[in-house]
Amino acid sequence: MRDKRIQNKKARFDYEITDSFEAGIVLVADEIKAVRSGRVDLRGSYAKIISHDNAPELFLIGSHFHTEVQGHDPQRSKKLLVHKSELTKLVQVTQEKGLTLVPLTVYLKRGKAKVEIGIGRGKKKFDKRETLKARDAEQKIKQETKLRNK
Repeated sequence: MRDKRIQNKKARFDYEITDSFEAGIVLVADEIKAVRSGRVDLRGSYAKIISHDNAPELFLIGSHFHTEVQGHDPQRSKKLLVHKSELTKLVQVTQEKGLTLVPLTVYLKRGKAKVEIGIGRGKKKFDKRETLKARDAEQKIKQETKLRNK
């Protein structure tokens, strides 16, 4: 079976991703079906560390899992499963000013739903323009080489 990855395309455009890691997702009801069928929307979502009884936990906030079950919130916060050592490292990293935890992709690995979280710094407007210019230049080069090869 081909690996189905649901990508947050806006994340790499809006953030400069410096590092990434994998986390498991705690899902309920029909949410795993949504992952299998690719009905997950990651736009505008982020990960946040919340302390419960002095024990930090990582949550995915703002993601939308399109399910068919009535009476359950498709945008509820989902707990992410990471090792304690990774979590303590993330607590230290996120205390730095300007760093955010952004979900990059959601996928299945050996039947388990996983999310790739990136540690990123928000891009300024001029950085985004530079990204667009570089992408346009790359496309023009590809088109010209195609035309020359014909």
